[in-house]
Amino acid sequence: MRRVFALCALTLLAAGSAAQAETWKAYTTPTDKNLQWSYDADYSYRDAQSKRVVALTAIGKVGATPRMGPSAPGAADGVGSVVALDCKSGNMILVAGYSPSKPLAITDTWRGVTPKPIAAADDKALEAAVCAGADKLPVK
Repeated sequence: MRRVFALCALTLLAAGSAAQAETWKAYTTPTDKNLQWSYDADYSYRDAQSKRVVALTAIGKVGATPRMGPSAPGAADGVGSVVALDCKSGNMILVAGYSPSKPLAITDTWRGVTPKPIAAADDKALEAAVCAGADKLPVK
């Protein structure tokens, strides 16, 4: 009987891991140190209240395993941010940032932050990558 319970527990753990799969999509070219910014396509969504596209970004080393962090939204094992982009107006809000010393913490007040114009090359690359498929993203 214990073996049955153990097998069931392992099956549930395996199923849970598959449900948390991440699809990191690069949006910048690698730097001379082989670092590249990507966003998690599985985390990206359209915010129902603000109508902005929310994306989780991370920087990682090309070819490294694991390539990026965080291992899950909220885990502090990588460096990146969550941003909310207005694809029509060309501006964005930094929702939260994270690093190994600073876990991801998203406040409920981010929608009231004044957006900044998307100007930096990396931010423009993110906008192009995320906004191209914005109409197919889930609304949350």
